[in-house]
Amino acid sequence: MSRLSLPMLFSYGLFGLPLAMVALPIYVYLPQFYSGRAGLSLALIGTVLLAARVAAAFIDPLLGWWIERGQGAYPRYVALSLPVLLAGFVALFHPPPLGSLATMAWFLGALMLVYVGFSIATIAHQSWGAALTQAPAERARVTGVREACGLAGVVLAAAVTGKAGYDALSVAFGVALAMGGALLLARAARPAVGKAAAARPDWRAMTAPFRQAPFRALFAVLIVNGVASAIPATLFLFFAADRLRLGAMSGLFLILYFGAAAASMPLWISAAARFGEARAWAAGMLLAAAVFVWAFGLGAGASIVFGVICLLSGLALGADLALPPALLAGVIGAAGHAGGREAAYFGVWNWGVQMTLALAAGIALPLLAWLGYVPGAGGGTGALAAAYALLPCALKLLAAAMLWRAPLHQC
Repeated sequence: MSRLSLPMLFSYGLFGLPLAMVALPIYVYLPQFYSGRAGLSLALIGTVLLAARVAAAFIDPLLGWWIERGQGAYPRYVALSLPVLLAGFVALFHPPPLGSLATMAWFLGALMLVYVGFSIATIAHQSWGAALTQAPAERARVTGVREACGLAGVVLAAAVTGKAGYDALSVAFGVALAMGGALLLARAARPAVGKAAAARPDWRAMTAPFRQAPFRALFAVLIVNGVASAIPATLFLFFAADRLRLGAMSGLFLILYFGAAAASMPLWISAAARFGEARAWAAGMLLAAAVFVWAFGLGAGASIVFGVICLLSGLALGADLALPPALLAGVIGAAGHAGGREAAYFGVWNWGVQMTLALAAGIALPLLAWLGYVPGAGGGTGALAAAYALLPCALKLLAAAMLWRAPLHQC
């Protein structure tokens, strides 16, 4: 395919906006929401998140195999995902008044419904984008526009929730999902179906990505870097409220962070074209670690310094969002699987993403509870700061070293 025009990129990428509106509340707001509204303990919330995310993670490769059997019919799966995703989201943030055990069951059931809808939509959407082009410069443009739209969705979700609450968030999400889905299905370019989609794959196709050494290396980087990013996302609201005493400014910090990431997209796309996607991503990791480590020493009221940290680490986030999917598209092409096999790779890829989120919530929240941190009680904030800032930076450095040594030069 020739160079994609901006309207074509936008028609494809806008669907990332409502998907990101799902991701931010689940990754950032849910622990505090069910802790404050439903009275569930952090340890219990962490256990539910871990169980749901592990279950969802092992469903994702199956969904990838199922979507792959559609032989490139990605619009069909996007359409199927829309009602499931909307129903689960509304149920998750509007639980009825129930006892603790019933609330936990509702929480788990609604979360699984969201995960299934979100996984189908995400795998189909990402596979669609990866199948559009194999030109390295174009790969970064496709993922960059998609992730920029996603960051706009994150900012919108943070702004609506901060100003008007969860009822308004549900309405905004429903409208964005309908508009993004309609534009994608009606106007976005359809990828050509290649030889890789000539026959329907059997269940063994789920393991095909792991037969490729570049994929194994890239997947390992995804896990380490993903945990590094998921830990502070899980703990952000607690850190802002109890360590910084700036809970009322949390929405502003999120907007600053994700707004900077959106603004950085052209920079990272240009860096990928000049230095290669892997080197540009490694530079983003190093920048994130160099900036974010300073959050450990912050105390109550440090709004300006934390705002600067949010701004600079947000610039680094752009690399995390735009470049890994572009690298994966290159791995798929180098393996000869472009044009129909993308869903198998993105199914496994999303499994890895879910596992990083499961590890972050299932380890960080119970660990903090064991160390004596109770939200709003005033104690244990030293452990909170260490978990929020130091551990992610160490993991970022490890991920950058792994990426530098990964065999991705032919992708």
